[in-house]
Amino acid sequence: MNAVQTERPLTGWHVLAMFVGGFSIIITVNLALAVNAVRTFPGKETESSYVASQNFDTDRAAQEALGWTVQTDLTETALRLAVQDAGAGVVMPEIITATLGRATTVADDMTPAFDWDGKAWVAPVTAGPGNWNLRIEMRAGDGTLFRRRIPLRVVR
Repeated sequence: MNAVQTERPLTGWHVLAMFVGGFSIIITVNLALAVNAVRTFPGKETESSYVASQNFDTDRAAQEALGWTVQTDLTETALRLAVQDAGAGVVMPEIITATLGRATTVADDMTPAFDWDGKAWVAPVTAGPGNWNLRIEMRAGDGTLFRRRIPLRVVR
């Protein structure tokens, strides 16, 4: 039994269906990506970048004059923050604000409850594996504000 193949001509309706189908896929994917990008956007860092930039150099110079080095260690259950300066060694700055969270969403943001252990600030946290950011603002004994965004990583 021989099957007879008949060729169907490519008509305008076929071409229209291919274009509509192809562009429908492209538009659907673009809309899905745009909705997810807007939904997971963590928000703005500052009300006005112009106003923030006016004092940036002065603030940075004051922070660098402190001579502080910040060492952090993040595990799944604890965050450790040690501050040292070149002359006096261990420093115990006042922590004004601290937020530990993911870089891409605010859903996992937490405010660590730090306790001083004699050498460093330590806080219990629940941090899953992956990339984290610690956004912290501390005050030195002379009143100088020290701000940092410290990228951290938890490896399981």
